[in-house]
Amino acid sequence: MLLKKNIPFSYIMGKIKHELLFITLYTILIAILYENFHFTRISIPIAIPAILGTVISLLLGFRSNQAYDRWWEARHIWGAIVNDSRTLARQVLSFTEVIYEGDEVHAFRDKMIRRQMAWCYALGQMLRGQNATRGLDKYLTRQEMDFIRHYDHVPGALLELHARDLRTALNEGWINRFQQVEIDRTLSRLCDAMGKCERIKNTVFPVTYSMYIHFSMLLFIALLPFAVIQYFGLLEVPVVVAIATSFLLIEKMAIHLQEPFENKPTDTPMTTISRNIERNLAQMLRDQEILEVKETNKFYVL
Repeated sequence: MLLKKNIPFSYIMGKIKHELLFITLYTILIAILYENFHFTRISIPIAIPAILGTVISLLLGFRSNQAYDRWWEARHIWGAIVNDSRTLARQVLSFTEVIYEGDEVHAFRDKMIRRQMAWCYALGQMLRGQNATRGLDKYLTRQEMDFIRHYDHVPGALLELHARDLRTALNEGWINRFQQVEIDRTLSRLCDAMGKCERIKNTVFPVTYSMYIHFSMLLFIALLPFAVIQYFGLLEVPVVVAIATSFLLIEKMAIHLQEPFENKPTDTPMTTISRNIERNLAQMLRDQEILEVKETNKFYVL
């Protein structure tokens, strides 16, 4: 995701450079015909493109709002994923008692938390159409990697492993029934967030609506030089180019925002969010281990 201070001017204008080149040549041709060859009858009343431009502005504003709503909903969902990931780690660490237990409880904690880190990365990579298992061997065991490779939906497979280990923890007595229900609710919220992301990903913005707006905007830009030529003369070229640039940039902005999971600079920063989740969960796990060592030493001293 591009931050405000990192957006280069070339990146912005590069999205519409071909359109601007064509519009510049087009307006220069009209200016030459009007000034040098005295084709004065080609001018039209400025009210015609003015009315058309007003209508297009309303349509572009509506489309931009709808595109931003999709982007903001995606960011809101990933904010909930951050909260639920921290909640899951906190529940796993606080519900299980390990002072009198062996290494199995430590392994259960470590697997659940590391698997949650992997789940965040897997979900982001799946939404972007990438290999969902890439880089997950850093967090998962070999058995877990073999298990998820048989699934087309890798994040769903990881949640299934969560549920299986949760059932094992209940059967072994590491957690009670109430604690198991609470952790399962957290897993359900993560599953809901995953489904919401997939809904945004698989819901295509109406193509006909975008096409009609684009054609109307091209008609407006095509008529604009004929309306301003009698007022500005050769200066119509920068005037028309400036107006066309503003309309084209608004359209491009809406196109980019309406697809927040396409691995573009303007999409939801899922990789950055996943790194923050990994950092937070790793610190929680490390601090818990240090605390348990201190409590164990205190217990033996007593």
